[in-house]
Amino acid sequence: MSRPKHHVAIVGGGITGLTVAYYLHREIEAKRLPMKFTLIESSSRLGGKIDTLRRDGYVIEKGPDSFLERKRHATQLVMDLGLEDELVNNETGQAFIYHERDLHPIPEGSVMGMPTKIEPFLQSGLLSVSGKARALEDLLLPPEEMAGDLSVGDFFRRRFGDEMVDRVIEPLISGVYGNPIDHLSLLATFPQYHRLLMEHGSLIKAMRNTRPPRTSKRKKGMFQTLRSGLGTLVERIEASLPAACVRKNTEIIHFTKLDEGYRLALSDGGTIEASHVVFTTPHPVTRRLLRPYLDLPPIDMSEPTSVATVALAFPKEQVRVSVQGTGFIVPRQADLSITACTWLHQKWPHTTPEGKALLRCFVGRPQTDEIVQRSDEEIIQTVLADLRRIRAMDISGEPEFTFVHRFTASRPPYEVGHPYWVERTMGQVRGVLPNVLLSGSFYRGVGLPDCIQQGKEVVAELVDGIVPSEATDCQTFISLY
Repeated sequence: MSRPKHHVAIVGGGITGLTVAYYLHREIEAKRLPMKFTLIESSSRLGGKIDTLRRDGYVIEKGPDSFLERKRHATQLVMDLGLEDELVNNETGQAFIYHERDLHPIPEGSVMGMPTKIEPFLQSGLLSVSGKARALEDLLLPPEEMAGDLSVGDFFRRRFGDEMVDRVIEPLISGVYGNPIDHLSLLATFPQYHRLLMEHGSLIKAMRNTRPPRTSKRKKGMFQTLRSGLGTLVERIEASLPAACVRKNTEIIHFTKLDEGYRLALSDGGTIEASHVVFTTPHPVTRRLLRPYLDLPPIDMSEPTSVATVALAFPKEQVRVSVQGTGFIVPRQADLSITACTWLHQKWPHTTPEGKALLRCFVGRPQTDEIVQRSDEEIIQTVLADLRRIRAMDISGEPEFTFVHRFTASRPPYEVGHPYWVERTMGQVRGVLPNVLLSGSFYRGVGLPDCIQQGKEVVAELVDGIVPSEATDCQTFISLY
């Protein structure tokens, strides 16, 4: 029996690799393409950072817990998988910023910390009088053209001053990206803000002019997740794939370029010969595997950041919070080790049994993430001590259960110049290793929708490379699975 001419090896079973496998499989079946694929994952499970703990009625995410609804790629994947009935939006509620042992509400009308309503901003206790006056200079300062890239911190400091950036804007951003904002690339993360500045002459004016009108109070939040946890997304994708096409507990030992295609030597002693290889692994892993053929530039300048999530479950009466809301974030310069805390029983009620309270905290900051390497007990006691320092929170007794989950060197830094680094890296690969593609969070976006979008773009590129005359009888290659 003849075999498909095109065999795609997908290296890495996180959300990007899973997206490639899922949509490629759909295209193969729908268009009867002469292709097959193998998904290779080094660990015992698929999903990467997506990992849901279900215990005693709790639904707890060890990694990402939701995605922005307006970025439609994640929602569309959920719908394509037939899981739309599982979709749930977060409860709306006030978010807070920690400052000097108090929780201060993010001023009403703020967008990324930038005010669209002046009165709530002036009434906020987050900034001093001089800090507020400096922030409002954005209304008077002329916009500056941007030659190349610059840091997010530099961009916002020029408009609002240090106090506004350090106390408000930085904590809103730093939880997403693994780099201090004074090293974080504006072009790679928030390029729209410079465009809006040039169009409106002021970021405050831009936020005010472009914010959608609110005719009534929003009844649901802007984030979505699955009622049974994001792990269900991974489980449904895996169930949809031919079992023979997924190889877990398997590492790539050696990557060899052939006259036509590539050979991947595997840790289980097997080999795969592939016409195309899609690497969705962290860039340091991909760089090591490709080193015999080219010396890819290392990931920007900084090392990827480590972070840990800490879940604490209590009887509800043991957690009293004197403010109404969904959680708080902590500025880098504050006197706490935690970087954020979500009151999950209020933001995502479906995650917590009746009569219980569930807190999810984060530790580990860019360039100061040594706490992540401490023991579980040390981390838990540090988190509890931090929470008990906050005047608005009264925690009595000990949690009923806890867990700590670490992501070591997992958040790419996205240094200034990151888009140029990506283009240089991709160009080197195209020039030396045709039909080798790099995709995932280290390149063009770290959120779930961004990674899913990248995976779909890879599939489009792969399928576009198959000319119509190469289509064949579906049964010829499906039987090889």
